[in-house]
Amino acid sequence: MDQQTSHNWTFLSNYGHILLALAQNPGARLRDLAERVGITERAVHRLLSEMEAAGVIARRRDGRRNTYTIRRSVRLRHPIEGHRTVGDLLDLVSAPGRRRTRRAAG
Repeated sequence: MDQQTSHNWTFLSNYGHILLALAQNPGARLRDLAERVGITERAVHRLLSEMEAAGVIARRRDGRRNTYTIRRSVRLRHPIEGHRTVGDLLDLVSAPGRRRTRRAAG
């Protein structure tokens, strides 16, 4: 494996990255999330829609903006980590002092 190829992956998926970004800023715009995660706004919209359909997040309209609430009690989807919740993941990976935001509570 060459040096460049070995550095192109991360432990968390874009779903996880979006959840972490929303935990820090529940009112983030699609543009903000796309920039933070490093994907397109269209991809962010698709991933948010999938997480909303799965019950992981709830979207509330605030005027022209959306605010997202993370449902921390939802279990992770894969059988290997299904004994853990979204909140467990956020607590593990979030920076100290940013573990729970007002809207990220679930």
